[in-house]
Amino acid sequence: MHSVKFAGRRIYVPNHPVIRIVLGCVLLLGGFLGFLPVLGFWMVPLGLLILAIDIPIARRLRRRLEIRLGRWLVRTSPKWARRFGFSTGEKTA
Repeated sequence: MHSVKFAGRRIYVPNHPVIRIVLGCVLLLGGFLGFLPVLGFWMVPLGLLILAIDIPIARRLRRRLEIRLGRWLVRTSPKWARRFGFSTGEKTA
C-alpha cells in the first residue's frame, strides 16, 4: 500500500494510480469550495499530498512546502519542529 509522509506523519492511500489521482483531484476541488459548511480548506493540502505520489509537479511543490514549513518551525518553535520530525541541529544527551 502506498503512503505519503509529511511532517512526521504517514498517510496511507489506495494502490491504484487512477484512484489516487481522482481522489487527489476531488480533494483539491472540494478544498477550493472550503467556504461551504461541509467542505474545508484542509482538503487542499491533503489533495496535493495524494497527487504528489503520481505527478512530479505536485511532488516538487510538496517538497518545497515541507522544507519551508520545517525551516519556519525550527526558527519559531524548535519544540514543535522536533515533535513533527524536523531537525533543529541541537544534540540531545
